[in-house]
Amino acid sequence: MPQKIAFITGGNRGLGFQTALDLKDAGTKVVIGSRDLAQGEQAVKKLRAAGVDADVLQFDITKPADYQAAFDYFNSKYGRLDILVNNAGIAGGTFPGTGPEHSAADVPQDLLRKVFDTNFFAQVALTDALLPLLKKSPAGRIVNLSSILGSLTLHADPKSPIYNAKSFAYDASKTALNAFTIHLAHELRNTNIKVNSAHPGWVKTDMGGDQAPMELSEGGKTSAALATLPADGPTGTFIHQGKPLPW
Repeated sequence: MPQKIAFITGGNRGLGFQTALDLKDAGTKVVIGSRDLAQGEQAVKKLRAAGVDADVLQFDITKPADYQAAFDYFNSKYGRLDILVNNAGIAGGTFPGTGPEHSAADVPQDLLRKVFDTNFFAQVALTDALLPLLKKSPAGRIVNLSSILGSLTLHADPKSPIYNAKSFAYDASKTALNAFTIHLAHELRNTNIKVNSAHPGWVKTDMGGDQAPMELSEGGKTSAALATLPADGPTGTFIHQGKPLPW
């Protein structure tokens, strides 16, 4: 059996795929979750060609039935889960072509609910569903893909680089996800499980757009590092490339 078993949601492309690539030297069996099984299988071929021990699980973060299916998959095949990277998510207008631009005063209610359902409620539900398997790991790691745009401290500071970069639905969903990180890390503080939020950076992906300053090859580093933290590593933190960000 591989040294570690990892599940990366939304792992067939973008940051999830890059995170899987970055785990290839960690003695890890990487299972990517993909809504489209054919696309996931193509991604697995690329990962294996790059030296990653990879498989695919058809998985849609918006379908609660898939949470139980994921639990059954990992429980029956491995009896545990060592790494959960909550990577799947959607934007709500912050990034080009991802939704209508809006402020807190005019956000469409259906958009707000859709973004929160995917970026927050689904992440909490999946993590709770898989937590019994993570508790069986000798060193469980949960990585929540957040964003610097979820930082209340930076949003409130007129001198910060994101002060005017406000798209309420997406930003607030990531703030809520950060709160989940803090609370779950506290709950699990006396276990071997570490829970952290990752800001990957503004990366050239379908969501980030071509004008993003970071290449995709850099985008998975924070998630991969948090997924493989040593026993003395942090928990309950908000990290970008090894450095803490303000909540």
